[in-house]
Parts: sequence; C-alpha cells; structure tokens
Amino acid sequence: MGQRQSRLSSNQIHSWIKWLWLLAGTVFLVIGLIGAVLPVLPTTPFLLLTAYCYNRGSPRFHMWIVNHRWLGPPIRDWEANKVIRLKYKVISTVMVAGTGAFILYKESIPVWGKIGYFVVVVSAMGYVWTRRSE
Repeated sequence: MGQRQSRLSSNQIHSWIKWLWLLAGTVFLVIGLIGAVLPVLPTTPFLLLTAYCYNRGSPRFHMWIVNHRWLGPPIRDWEANKVIRLKYKVISTVMVAGTGAFILYKESIPVWGKIGYFVVVVSAMGYVWTRRSE
C-alpha cells in the first residue's frame, strides 16, 4: 500500500507567508496605536514596521495605511525619502520621557521592568534620532 504524502504547493506556502506578513503588520499597528494613545512606546517605528509588513502581505492594506489621514504622513515621508520629520521625533521623545519619569517614580514597578522599558525605549529612540530629518 502506498504512503499518502501531503506537501504544500508553492502557492499554498506563498499564501501562508502573506498571511504571516499581514498578521505581523497588524500586531505592529496595534502596538503603534497603543503608543499613540498611551505614551508607553514611540509610534513612528511601529507604523514603519506596519507599512513594511503590509507591503509584503497585501497591496490593499499597504495603500490603506499609506493613505490614512493621520497614520500615513510619517510612512509616506519614510518611503519617499527615508526621513522622519523633526516634529515626530520630538513628539515621540516627549511622550517616552514622560512615561519614563512616571515609571521611575512608580514604586510598584519592579526594577527589571524599569530596566526593560528603558532598554527598549533607548533603542527605539536611538533609531528614530539617527534617521535623517526634513
């Protein structure tokens, strides 16, 4: 009796990869939106990651985020000229600095949580501030 082999075709694999790009883009979008509402994380790097993932997963989702009234401008700046406007750099810095001050002040946050926050934020802000501005 012959063995039944199940292999995914290249089209099925391609379809799965597109779904993974869409999922990753959506996760980054949610994180970016949380950062926009709560000054915990900078928004712009996560929006750029969202656009990158959506570009690989779905042209429709990519066009939606690029043409969005509020989310689109920093993405268009990045895709067209690889720049992050000074306005977005300053807003991000002020928001994460305010959150950082709160985290330092709050005694109920464990030391490892404070250190983790500052490692992530310093890395993200280092990336933001080393990009060209317009």
